[in-house]
Amino acid sequence: MIYPKKNILFKWSIYAYVYWLARRNFKEINFNSVEVDKNKSVLLIANHFSAWDTIILFWINQKLLKKEFHIMILESTAIKEPFLKYAGAFSINKTSKDMIHSLDFAAKLLDDPANLVLIFPQGRIYSNMVSEVPFEKGIMQVIKKAAGKFQLILAATFIENFDNFKPVANTSLKTGVANSFNSILDLQEAYQQHYTKGRQQQIQIVK
Repeated sequence: MIYPKKNILFKWSIYAYVYWLARRNFKEINFNSVEVDKNKSVLLIANHFSAWDTIILFWINQKLLKKEFHIMILESTAIKEPFLKYAGAFSINKTSKDMIHSLDFAAKLLDDPANLVLIFPQGRIYSNMVSEVPFEKGIMQVIKKAAGKFQLILAATFIENFDNFKPVANTSLKTGVANSFNSILDLQEAYQQHYTKGRQQQIQIVK
């Protein structure tokens, strides 16, 4: 497993680079406000459709959630892009027993109310406009181990160009109650409802 590293110089360099990327490549990044509990960490669950979703959610964290950013990424990505560990990335290998350590590490991060952990429960990239969002089981281990210590936030992001050369990103945020889910199917259904509503709103946008 590859763990996040603390290095102030690298950290702020990456933060500046993310800001530059967001401003250079998007006309707008829109999101609704949700109430953030300062006394709890944040588990952010989101759809995964490209490299841009991480940039968008990093931006939203800086603007709204204001937590210490962490993200679970595939080990292959962590090896290919080693600088990501300085931006809070830690790895998971779904084909290895080491996967348990990654899930436990995510839960441990949620012990600290200053932290945010971003997880893409789909496990891989899907189209931005799929109608259904499948979940892999690992996220339930994180939720059970960190029960009661974090605030759950669901995020559904969609990108459109409309008549713009630069795309517009719209992210719908919703808070949830983590201990209300008895199974991965319950969690998936709750996210699916949020995602479907966000997708319908996106389709109805008229420029």
